[in-house]
Amino acid sequence: MKPALIVLAILPMPGCVLDIERAGPVDHDRQSIELDKSEMVRAELKMGAGELIVNGGSPKLMDADFSYNVASWKPSVHYSASGFRGNLIVEQPHSAHAGGKVKYKWDLRLNDKVPLDIVTELGAGEARLNLGELNLRSVQVHMGVGELRLDLRGKPERDYSVTINGGVGQATVYLPSQVGVVATAVGGIGNISVHGLDKRGDRWINAAHENAAVMIHLDVHGGIGEIRLIAE
Repeated sequence: MKPALIVLAILPMPGCVLDIERAGPVDHDRQSIELDKSEMVRAELKMGAGELIVNGGSPKLMDADFSYNVASWKPSVHYSASGFRGNLIVEQPHSAHAGGKVKYKWDLRLNDKVPLDIVTELGAGEARLNLGELNLRSVQVHMGVGELRLDLRGKPERDYSVTINGGVGQATVYLPSQVGVVATAVGGIGNISVHGLDKRGDRWINAAHENAAVMIHLDVHGGIGEIRLIAE
């Protein structure tokens, strides 16, 4: 898929002077974080506008490939560890305004073995989070404006929770059919399309729910124009 294209038009208020950085040629930056002795890691991904892709398959804690054409938007990567817990933060620097055709893309690969709590904060754009092969403890997605594709299909070995909050646009969530699934969607939701799950009161569950050794709990909270839940 082509890198995200974002056009920002800024109309200053009378008497205001805005510092607008012009988009330039595309730069590429690769960064990696090595594995340490942490027994679990919290990964925070904070993108204001652009295209975010997350996959598994890294032999390290993270391999990242960044593409951007606004110099001050070079992503910052921070990792620290305390005791048995690590904390990874990947963040778009705060930059007020950019002019011209902006290209901004993160392509991240995370480790499949380390237990992960993943938190994403998305502004505007597109996010494709292919997390089903990761060793998940929890997932939180805070949506902005745009499209979310969250793929959780895999063979998890433990229960975990998934929360999707707010946003404007479309969210599609793919769920595995061989583990138990309990899903709820409340508050400000537009159209809801559900495949492979049965409605039970205010919840959707799958056939594996009754006797499953592993459960995924999905909660969607308000503000999403359209959500699709697909269990397969």
